Amino acid sequence: MLALTCASGRLSLRPVGIRLAAPATGTWCRLRRTYATESQPATSHLITLRDLSGRQIGDLVRSALHFKYACQAQGQTHHPDLPLQGQTLAVVFSKRSTRTRVATETAMAYLGGQGLFLSPQDIQLGVNESLRDTSQVVSSMCSGIMARVGAHAEIEELARYSQVPVINALSDTYHPTQILADLMTMYEAFSSVSPAAQAGLPLPPPASHEDLMAALRGLQVAWVGDANNIVWEMMMAFPKLGVHLNVATPRGYDTPASVRADAEKFLVPDSDVTPRLTFTHDPAEAIRDSHVVVTDTWVSMGQEAEKAQRLQDFAGYQITQDMVRRGNPAENWRFMHCLPRKPEEVDDEVFYSDRSLVFQEAENRKWTILAVLNALLVNKTF
Repeated sequence: MLALTCASGRLSLRPVGIRLAAPATGTWCRLRRTYATESQPATSHLITLRDLSGRQIGDLVRSALHFKYACQAQGQTHHPDLPLQGQTLAVVFSKRSTRTRVATETAMAYLGGQGLFLSPQDIQLGVNESLRDTSQVVSSMCSGIMARVGAHAEIEELARYSQVPVINALSDTYHPTQILADLMTMYEAFSSVSPAAQAGLPLPPPASHEDLMAALRGLQVAWVGDANNIVWEMMMAFPKLGVHLNVATPRGYDTPASVRADAEKFLVPDSDVTPRLTFTHDPAEAIRDSHVVVTDTWVSMGQEAEKAQRLQDFAGYQITQDMVRRGNPAENWRFMHCLPRKPEEVDDEVFYSDRSLVFQEAENRKWTILAVLNALLVNKTF
């Protein structure tokens, strides 16, 4: 694969990967998913699922399902080869985390490596030292960086100057590892072998990409809540797997036109389905005929000052059995939430019901992060 290098006004092509070439000085041109300098070969990163094909996304989900089956059905407590033994993943988080941190550190342990948790209190994370300098220093000592940041530009800055793979553990624009877990959970809930899972038996992984697609293609998901990084990541991934997405947000909380334009590029028909992406201010309209109803926090980290206004603006958006009934979803509809959850977003009757997949979805964060680590740190490719 050829990558474009832009430096000192000159353009050149060289075989370095598929995302970008970034000289240590001067301008840089973004292609996809990799960064390189004149002195450093390209490194693959996971910044957003926008950069991956449907097959690459599907391969990560299938890998996650294989790991989960190996552990739960075959009693495998660790990877038999311990491929990351002696290696360290820097877990650089500028925000609090429960699921992502636990999933990342346990996934590294399974592969034989270790996670090194670094908070803003531990290192000079963009305060007394630039993100560029932090990236160059940390990546010189670790095999990878898992970073939870504020602005999306921060994760791109870390990746631009890193010598090792950088994985986006959450930015204000995208959250790729969460949506991989959502897709995995949807496969488990709607595949032809899901009765085995409902009986408490481990779910055999799909044998092929087409087997995975058979379960996902044509599913309809209703997003009811804020326009945030979770639904924007869904918009970048779901169409590539034939999943329809209806987005309901209050007036004034619409998805930015630039994000919509990016997502619409992926609304390409395949032989079986043409994916749909719709937007509305009516939750019932979004829920109609949907197989999955999803919501998230109305007040994200950093928006605490807006809480009172947001609670007022989101009146009527709490997920309840009555709301869902009025929307007339698919008969076998399920509920998902990436957590942490607050009662104003979804009531207990739905959250703790048999239709809720929230704790299965949370556990699947481990298996999908494990699949990403295996791809980037062990296999060195998607």
